[in-house]
Amino acid sequence: MLFGILLAAIAGALVSMQTVFNNKVNEQTGSWTTTMLVLFMGFVASLLASLIFEGKNTFTLQHVQLWYWFSGMIGVGVVFCLVQGMRRLGPTYAISIVLTAQLGTALLWDSLGWLGLEKIPFTPAKLIGVLVIIGGILVFKFGGRKEIKSESPVAE
Repeated sequence: MLFGILLAAIAGALVSMQTVFNNKVNEQTGSWTTTMLVLFMGFVASLLASLIFEGKNTFTLQHVQLWYWFSGMIGVGVVFCLVQGMRRLGPTYAISIVLTAQLGTALLWDSLGWLGLEKIPFTPAKLIGVLVIIGGILVFKFGGRKEIKSESPVAE
C-alpha cells in the first residue's frame, strides 16, 4: 500500500509539472499544437519503454476491449483542457479543480461499479471528504488577504 501511495503522489507531482511545461509550450504555439506535441512525445516515450520492458508483448492486444483503445482520445481532451484551464486560472487553482474533479468522478465510478470496477458503497463520509476539498479550494481562492498595491516612492 505504501508503494501505491508513493506512486500516486509521484503521478500528482508529474501531472502538475507537465501542466506547467505544457503551458510554456502553449505560450509559443497553439493549444492544438501543444496537445499534438505532448501526446506524440508521450507516444514515443511509451513505445520505447514498452519495447525495453515488455519486448514482444508490447503488441499483444487481443484481450483488450475495443472501446478502451480510445483512451488516447480522452488524453487529447485532458491536455487541451489543462492547458486552457491553467492559462485562465493559474497552475495551483487549475490543478486543485482538476484533482477535485478527478476525485468526484472516481467516487462516482467506484460507487456505481461502472466498466467492471469493484462497486464500493457510497457513504456520507466520502461525500464530506469531497466537500471538504471543495471548501479548501474556495478558501484558497477567495479567503486569502487581498493584495495591497503600494505606490512606488517618488524620487524628490
